[in-house]
Amino acid sequence: MNFIRLFIALCGLACVFSSPALAVSVPPSAKVDELPSFADLVENLLPSVVNISTTIAPNLDGADSEEELLENADSEFRRFFENGKKQEALGSGFIIDKDGYIITNAHVVHDAESIQVTLFDDTTFDAQIIGKDNKTDIALIKINPTKDLKPAVFGNSDEIRVGDWVLAIGNPFGLGGSVTAGIVSAKSRDIEAGQYDNFIQTDASINQGSSGGPMFNLKGEVIGINSVIFSTNGASMGIGFAIPINLADWVIAQLKKYGEIKRGWLGVRIQPNNSLTADDLSLSTNNGVVVSDVNVNGPAQKAGIHAGDVILAFNGQKISSTKDFSTFVAEAPIGETVKLTVAQNGETKEVLVEIWLLKEKTPPAQAMETKVAQVDINEYLVQELGIKVAKISPEIITQYHLSKKAKGLVITEILAESEAGDKGLKSGDVIVKIDKMDVFDIESLTNCINEAKMEHNRPIVLFVQNGENVHFAALKLLK
Repeated sequence: MNFIRLFIALCGLACVFSSPALAVSVPPSAKVDELPSFADLVENLLPSVVNISTTIAPNLDGADSEEELLENADSEFRRFFENGKKQEALGSGFIIDKDGYIITNAHVVHDAESIQVTLFDDTTFDAQIIGKDNKTDIALIKINPTKDLKPAVFGNSDEIRVGDWVLAIGNPFGLGGSVTAGIVSAKSRDIEAGQYDNFIQTDASINQGSSGGPMFNLKGEVIGINSVIFSTNGASMGIGFAIPINLADWVIAQLKKYGEIKRGWLGVRIQPNNSLTADDLSLSTNNGVVVSDVNVNGPAQKAGIHAGDVILAFNGQKISSTKDFSTFVAEAPIGETVKLTVAQNGETKEVLVEIWLLKEKTPPAQAMETKVAQVDINEYLVQELGIKVAKISPEIITQYHLSKKAKGLVITEILAESEAGDKGLKSGDVIVKIDKMDVFDIESLTNCINEAKMEHNRPIVLFVQNGENVHFAALKLLK
């Protein structure tokens, strides 16, 4: 049997060295001793990385009582329940100072009743949550150490380049400290995980249990927090994402100081100002971000900012994306007055705005799915725009799950020949304004279209709302 295993192993090696596909991965001129070894670096970094396990109460949903659950449970579950808790190795983290503060992902310690941290030398400590931020998926926990700790050193994630080597250290599948190497595959990735997405993408293997672990550069500095993998089967597929440490640094400071995040707020909704949007709104620039809505009595409105304005800079820093602007606002000190460079009515001016505290909304309870029967509604065909619309009524509010306070005209259908679909419009959107004029009925919509026809069939700009999302879209008139 041992001979057979050895034969198979030798055949496998022969296949590797004879494979043309693999042979080209190393230049013929390269010597083995010229290939990178991370052994010395890893030996120095491992003591900063920890494994994290949590204790979670069993889920009793659906049971009338604990006694009924036990009565119907099999022996394995009975033992689990009678022990009271279930302990699972869930993730990773890294030490940031000698006082015992540790960084991990918020989802690693979500719903944890107790947390246990295991150091590199297998010493274990109970930990408490200092604070967590679900918007960036960062949590700060703390142990009370009885020995010297080795904190990780922060680097500058803005300085990394695509193609740079990185190391990921974590606790995949509960196996303990494991090291993988790869390169930075991309920067500033937006994977639609949240408002502040700015992920580092890597092909260094990141698996379940590695969440919250550090990503190091070759200087041994933390430049990211391993957080998300793209996978169809739960295992690494060579696409992993890390939170840049420069983004995390501010969050960590907030959690350490307040135990929560205090983000700034200006009371505006924004959308990208790309070339298409600039053309739609007849803007002279496609820089900055477009203000699509302004909160009533909010700081921006009090400062004279209006929907349709373009914010070009924040305290002198140019704005290249909505993420930039959101981050600038969020990290501004509460009560500070900031200077916005704004393009308004064809002029560029400086506007002073006070930063208010963002009041976090409590997530709504999960709604039960309700099937609503199709009802007869009075639709109006707007041939010039390639859409059908309807007045808001109790039936429309029910059918499209609109707010009872909704005002405007609801889009009920996008016609095939219309560009409305290309501009992001869809059934259920509410047209609130046209060319910045309120639209509450079909007559006002018709008047706006007629005015555009008299002005050489110019495009008209719709201000559209869908839930809490609002945006501008310009449509050419169909002949």
